[in-house]
Amino acid sequence: MKLKFKIQPYQTSAVDSVVDCFAGQTNTSRIAYRIDPGVEKSKSGQVQATLLESQGFKNADLQLTEARLLSNIQAVQRRQNLPLSDRLVESAGCRINLDVEMETGTGKTYCYIKTFFEMNKRYGWTKFIVIVPSIAIREGVLKSLEITAEHFTETYGKKARFFAYNSRQLHHLESFSSDAGINVNERPGNERPRMSAPGPRRLLPVKIPANHLAKAERRRL
Repeated sequence: MKLKFKIQPYQTSAVDSVVDCFAGQTNTSRIAYRIDPGVEKSKSGQVQATLLESQGFKNADLQLTEARLLSNIQAVQRRQNLPLSDRLVESAGCRINLDVEMETGTGKTYCYIKTFFEMNKRYGWTKFIVIVPSIAIREGVLKSLEITAEHFTETYGKKARFFAYNSRQLHHLESFSSDAGINVNERPGNERPRMSAPGPRRLLPVKIPANHLAKAERRRL
């Protein structure tokens, strides 16, 4: 049985509310960096640099000023008849926090998956991290990514690669870094991710190449 998804205007509006907050950002893709090759021990026990090198891809940095970001957010809030924010709210490691509120059963997961594709289409971003609070929700999100894959491929002409973070399967992180397409990394909010393997090679640089993590701050759109 093949599932058919109908594009709902209110869901499109919700996605636009998020994406429009970054209006003015230049569409830039394939920003490359060198993945840290790490070190290994020689037969004599000496530590030496490995010869393995590979190229990774990251999201372009946010180019907008704080004033422009706030202006964009306020424009969205006016459109939704919401109180206007007077400042940006920062948290540790995150310059901007947006809170999108939707009723249960209205398709929140569908909307943020579609948001990934719209951000890629308009701004060229390809790396997305979803933070989930429980195993049950993790499995639900993975299922949603699976069953909507064909629908979004038909709509955008691209297919997202997705996986759930597992500290025993760090090769997925290397693929997340080195693949230039749309990549979604889902991970539990209570687990500290390990960025290197016990073997010779480091999989990611110290700074994770994704410039937006899912946050739950009170910024209504």
